[in-house]
Amino acid sequence: MSQILLRFQSLFEKIPHDLIALIARIAVGTVFFRSGLLKLEGWKEGNTLFLFQEEYKLPLIPPEIAAYMATAAELSLPVLLFAGLFTRYAALSMLIMTLVIQVFVYPNAFDTHGVWAVCLLYLMKHGAGNLALDRFIEPRSK
Repeated sequence: MSQILLRFQSLFEKIPHDLIALIARIAVGTVFFRSGLLKLEGWKEGNTLFLFQEEYKLPLIPPEIAAYMATAAELSLPVLLFAGLFTRYAALSMLIMTLVIQVFVYPNAFDTHGVWAVCLLYLMKHGAGNLALDRFIEPRSK
């Protein structure tokens, strides 16, 4: 039985970082980008601003500024993730957004936000992998 477990463990250890990082970048980036597109659409009818005034209600930041900041971040940071450009910093910014959403907006949605956080923390720790533009600009550790 332990030989079977060791074989599976050996197979699991062969899963390439580049594949995990690419899936994490696309998965979490898509969630944020779609949210940004919805906010962009919502500007026409006033839905976006209404949500920030009535539902999201962030402390310290006026709803108008928060709405613009969130929309801009959700449309730009995922593009950086998709390209694998400045990935660690884009992931950090998105993790901060995730924490703000978890704490102030939807505190009962940890099951969703936890998955986002794991993807973002993985990218912060391990980087975007070789299938990314970062590989051309990040310093290599020895």
